Amino acid sequence: MTALRPEHDAGYGASYEQREPYEEPGAFEAAVDGLADPLNDPLPGQGAASPPVPAPVSPTAPVAPVVPTAPTQPSSPGPWAAAGDGISAPSPSAEREWSGYGPYPHAAEAPAAYGQDWAAQVAPEPVPVPPPVPPPSASASVPAPRPDHGPPYVPVRDDATAAAGGAEEATALLPTISGTGPEPVARTEAPTGGRAERRKAAKGGRGRGRTRPQGTGGPAGAPGPSTPARPLSRVEARKAARALKDSPGVILSRAVGEIFISLGVLMLLFVTYQLWWTNIQADLYAGKEKDKIQQGWADGRQPGAFEPGQGFAIMHIPKLDVVVPIAEGIDKAKVLDRGMVGHYAEGRLKTAMPSDKQGNFAVAGHRNTHGEPFRYINRLKPGDKIIVETQDAYFTYDMASILPQTAPSNTGVIGPVPPGSGFTEPGRYITLTTCTPEFTSTYRMIVWGKMVEERPRDKGKPDALVG
Repeated sequence: MTALRPEHDAGYGASYEQREPYEEPGAFEAAVDGLADPLNDPLPGQGAASPPVPAPVSPTAPVAPVVPTAPTQPSSPGPWAAAGDGISAPSPSAEREWSGYGPYPHAAEAPAAYGQDWAAQVAPEPVPVPPPVPPPSASASVPAPRPDHGPPYVPVRDDATAAAGGAEEATALLPTISGTGPEPVARTEAPTGGRAERRKAAKGGRGRGRTRPQGTGGPAGAPGPSTPARPLSRVEARKAARALKDSPGVILSRAVGEIFISLGVLMLLFVTYQLWWTNIQADLYAGKEKDKIQQGWADGRQPGAFEPGQGFAIMHIPKLDVVVPIAEGIDKAKVLDRGMVGHYAEGRLKTAMPSDKQGNFAVAGHRNTHGEPFRYINRLKPGDKIIVETQDAYFTYDMASILPQTAPSNTGVIGPVPPGSGFTEPGRYITLTTCTPEFTSTYRMIVWGKMVEERPRDKGKPDALVG
């Protein structure tokens, strides 16, 4: 058991209330007024005023709820009326507790509005609710407002449906939104007039003099937002079908566009064929012809007269990495387009063979497409080797000169002593001819060479082919 505190051991006989230092009436209030609080200093010319002390509230006292209607004036203003909050009234026990302390000491110094019931003055007056709007007709009734969707929607009929006797109601719904309640919605009245006018309005204005109903945004007779759709007449259907058809100008422009697109595709295919596929085909054919020539040499075929288109030799241009068979004649389809080099050997264009002791061995070849063996002969420089391989020997020529451009009719370039070549006397020469500029056949480019070595096959290949 805990020992008593010393002050209890002293044996004080008086109770705690009897030992209260403020036993005299009004001593507590005087002590509070004597506190030096700068916030409570009175203004000049006014007495000292202290903030109102709230009355103690019993923890078990119920608080009255707020009532929206005008409150009644209490019989006697209590201390809570001085607060002016208008929220709740003090409980009876709180009134009794406050009355035990006596009247508020500074009530005389309170402002003029002190103690008034502000809750009774601020409460709003009830607003009268207007009666609901009656339905426009017996067939159309106003739907009851739902608590979760706000004010109701009132249907509105247009002139046509009103004139037709209410056959169909309009689908447009106009909401009535207001802060105090629903408001009446203006209705359109039916057109007045005789029976003929009412029938015309009900039919929607059929005939020549028909007009578009109000509220429609489309052409005459087209269904709008407030009129039901109706089938088109035969004349209207024909007009609509003609409007959907393309005009002759549109059809013509479309056809021309398709023709140009087709021509463009064909041109692209043709260019691809000329620049790519013809080279592949010519290289394949030239390779087979070269193998055929070499196989004939191995079989011991005797040299002699060659038929047009028949291969009889192989040309080597080491600087250009060219190895191409040489055939008899310059026929485009049988020789040149197959990727081979053709020998001028017909009529007045007939030239010498490499084995002849004197003469000009002249050949022709494509510069572009179909194998293009002479495409880069313009890069040859004087002294570059041109070698012709036959069954019996290798004939080596040194490049001597070049004629960049001349007319196709200039046949003197393949003569025994070609003019412009730099040769002044008969000898053993070679002439290469091709088309120029590239991808055209307008002019001819000429390259001349002079024989510097004839080497039998049994002595091996020339140094230009070995290196």
